[in-house]
Amino acid sequence: MPIPAAPPIASETELVARYDGRAPRYTSYPTPPYFTPAVGPEVYARWLGELPQDAALSVYLHVPFCERLCLYCACNTSVVRLESSLRAYARALMREIDRVAGLIGGRPRVSHVHWGGGTATSLPADCLIAIMGALRQRFALAADAEVAIEIDPTALPSDRLEAMAEMGVTRVSVGVQDFEPSVQRAIGREQSYGQTRDCVLAIRALGVRSLNLDLIYGLPFQTGDSVARTARLALELGADRMAVFGYAHVPWMKRHQALIPESALPGAVERFGQVKGIHRILTEEGGYLAVGLDHYSAPGDALAKAAASGRLRRGFQGYTADAAPILIGVGASAIGSLPQGYVQNASSAAAFMNAIGSGRLATARGVEPSADDRLRRDAIERVMCELKVDLDELAAAHDADPAPLKAAAETGLMRFVADGLAEWDGRRLEVKERGRPFLRSIAALFDRHLAEAAAPARHSRAV
Repeated sequence: MPIPAAPPIASETELVARYDGRAPRYTSYPTPPYFTPAVGPEVYARWLGELPQDAALSVYLHVPFCERLCLYCACNTSVVRLESSLRAYARALMREIDRVAGLIGGRPRVSHVHWGGGTATSLPADCLIAIMGALRQRFALAADAEVAIEIDPTALPSDRLEAMAEMGVTRVSVGVQDFEPSVQRAIGREQSYGQTRDCVLAIRALGVRSLNLDLIYGLPFQTGDSVARTARLALELGADRMAVFGYAHVPWMKRHQALIPESALPGAVERFGQVKGIHRILTEEGGYLAVGLDHYSAPGDALAKAAASGRLRRGFQGYTADAAPILIGVGASAIGSLPQGYVQNASSAAAFMNAIGSGRLATARGVEPSADDRLRRDAIERVMCELKVDLDELAAAHDADPAPLKAAAETGLMRFVADGLAEWDGRRLEVKERGRPFLRSIAALFDRHLAEAAAPARHSRAV
C-alpha cells in the first residue's frame, strides 16, 4: 500500500541525529570494498578484447603525486619531487595506454579525458604533452572531446599553463576548499584568494571554456559564518560549476588525518548548517542550480543541461554529463568501468610501475556485477542523479521483478516519508528538496551488499 507523505515535522537537529550515519558515496555499485583479486589482469585483458572497436569511451588518468600533502586529503597521493621518478611514471602511463589500446584494437573513439590525482600537473610539462599525444595517437578523440584536469593553484608553474594549452584542455577543476587562513593552516593548505583569482584569470586567458571550483565543509575551525564568506568569495570567481564536498575524516584509512585535532572539527549539526548555508548562497545569491547531492551548475553549463534532460550520470569522478558507457582507468589506483564490470589498478605507484614494466596490465582487483547488482546500480544512480526512480519502469528495462526493490524501499523508506524528505506511491520514489542532503542514506536502501554485510566497511559520514 502506498505510504502517504506527511508534512515535515522533524527539526534539522532531529533529522541529522536520525540520518547522519555512514554510507558509501555511490560512485559505483557494487562499491570498491567489494572488489576482489578474482578480477585481475587476465580478466581485464579479456574484457578489453570483447569491446567493440567502435565503442565510445572515456579515459581517466591518475597522477598520484603532489608537492605537499594536505592533511584533509583522502586521495591516493604522495609527495614526490624527484623529476626522474615523475618521468618514469609518465613513461609507465604511456605504456599502459599503448597496451590497453592494443587489446581493444583499432582506434577507439574517446569523448572525454579526465586528468586527476593527486595533482596532475605535478608531472613535467613535456610529459603531460607527450601523454596527451599518446592518447591521440592510439585513440580517436572526438572533435568536441572534453579534456579536463584538476590543479592546485599554489603549484602551477607557467610551463604547465602552456602545456595545458597544447594539450587542448577544455575544463579545469581548481581546488579551493576554504579561504579562511585559520582553516588553511589547520589543514596544511595555505592558499590566498588573490593567488586563486590570478590562477583563474590565467586559465580563462588560455581560452578554457569551463571552470570548476571545489569547496569543502566540515573542516577544522570552520563555522557557518566562515563557510559563508568562502562561498561568497568563490562566487566572485565566476565558475561554471562548483562541487561542495563534506570533509571525510577517515584517519583509519589516511593516517595523516590524525594530525587534525578532532576537537576542532564541527559537530554533525554544525556540518549540516554549513552545507545548508553554502547551498543557499550558491543558489539564491549566485543563481546556480543544485545538481545531485553536492554539485552546483550555472544554468547554461553542460551539467545543468544533463540534469534537466535526465542524462546526468555518476561515476568515479563524481557527476558528469559524459554519456560514454565505458571508462578506461590509467595509472596507479585508477578504476575503470566496462560493460562487464569494474577494474582497479594497483594502488601504489611502485606496484603499478612494476606491473607495467614487466609487460603486464596493472589490474589488482575488480568485480563482475550480477544481474541483481546491475538493477540496483541503476536504481541507486537514478536516486543520486535525478532524486527519483520508478521501480516498475526500471525493473521492466532489466526484465526483472521489481518486488525486491520495492521491499527494500518500503522497509526503510517510511521514516524518510514521515519526515517529509521523500514521497512514495508504491512504485515511484521521489526525494524532496528537503531530503537532498540525505541522498546517500536514501540510496543505501537499495544496497543489498551493505544490508547483508556481517562487518560493513567503514564509510565516511553521509551528511
